[in-house]
Formats: sequence, structure tokens, C-alpha cells
Amino acid sequence: MTADLLADPQELAAWLQVGADDPKLVAALTAASRRFQGAVRHPVILVAGDTVVLDGSGDLSLLLPAAPVTEVASVAVDGQALTAGTDYSWSADGYLHRMGCAWPSTLRSVTVVYSHGYAEVPGDIQEVVIDQARALYAVLPGVQQQTVGAQSVTFGVQAATGITAQWAAAVERYQLNRGERP
Repeated sequence: MTADLLADPQELAAWLQVGADDPKLVAALTAASRRFQGAVRHPVILVAGDTVVLDGSGDLSLLLPAAPVTEVASVAVDGQALTAGTDYSWSADGYLHRMGCAWPSTLRSVTVVYSHGYAEVPGDIQEVVIDQARALYAVLPGVQQQTVGAQSVTFGVQAATGITAQWAAAVERYQLNRGERP
């Protein structure tokens, strides 16, 4: 599987009965992967050594911008390194908890180097991305109905709206920062 794709092109190729290197197949799978990542608000795939600068909240916990968190390599407040287990702890869900005091309430004061995401994309994500890519591959942009002779094709709600119930459930399951939807 290509690093930025959330599903295997070979699996999609089997569904579509075309080669895995078909440009339209690759474009559809890329678009479906980007849509899913945008919907859940994080890259999903494993990212090692990611550096983020966060605003201090004045609270005991900060929420890292991607999950699951697999490692926190370092945390610094205004350039001063903190010690894991003494100054802070973290969870796989992306919470960074300050021990003994609160995080400062200043902007861009907390720097975190951490790893996050899935080493292997979960099967339910792969499945909805394949479904989305299949729909994207089949849809003729802007066409609601096409009739040729005695044959007529009408694209369903999925093609028109771009999502299925299965897609919506997977997005809900893996989405971050649900309380701050734009």
C-alpha cells in the first residue's frame, strides 16, 4: 500500500477489474483517502516524530491534534524540557496531562514531539475508503442520469452526496476534536 493511501490499490483493482496502476483508480483512491483524512481531522497513518506547538490552556490536560498516540518523545514549556512520569503523562487517546500544576495559559508555549496513527490502517477504514473510491471511479462528474438507447443509468444518493451510512459511522468512530467542529 502506498504511504498516503488508506487502502490497497490491488483490492480496489479487483473490485473494478482494472489494473492497480490505472490512473483513474489511483486518483479515485487518493481522493477517497484524502476525504476520509479530512473528515476525521488527522492523517490516520503512522507519523513518527511529529512536532507540534500548542497553546497552553491553563488546565491540567491538553489534547494533542492526532491520535492514537503511540509515543511522546519530548515535551517542553517555553523551551524548558519536562520529564515524563514526573512533569507529565499521556494517553493513547491524545491527552497530555500536566502533573503537579496546570499548563501555562499562554499561546504557543508547549512544544511536543510525538508519534501517532496506525501502523496498519484498520479494516473498517480500508473498507469505507474502497467503497468511496469505487463510487468516485464510477461517477461521471455532474451526471445524475444517463440514457443510451434502451439503457438508463441513474446515480444514487451515495454518488450525489459522497457518503454512506458505513462511511459516516467510520468517520464518527475515528474523528478527533468532535466538540470543535467548524
